[in-house]
Amino acid sequence: MTFSTKALLLTFLLTVWPVGQVVAQQQNKQAVENKSQAADKARQAVNGRVLKVDRKHNAYRVKVLKKSGRVISVDVDKQSGQVKSGQKQDDKR
Repeated sequence: MTFSTKALLLTFLLTVWPVGQVVAQQQNKQAVENKSQAADKARQAVNGRVLKVDRKHNAYRVKVLKKSGRVISVDVDKQSGQVKSGQKQDDKR
């Protein structure tokens, strides 16, 4: 490999590397770091009142009371912040 090829390759790597870090930081902005953030995400997705938040290994399980009286369980992924529907339950209290 010639000197100019090495210099060109080094220049390319130095310009691309910071872009990769910015993308990784943007993806982490969507990550859920605590129960409060998980509750906020679930409340927005389901449009109801948060009853309980449990921490699981890779997600938070959030129980939300809807205006219809149904309790909905949703999972909020810790890394992506994605809200996934869980099971519906009747509120018998």
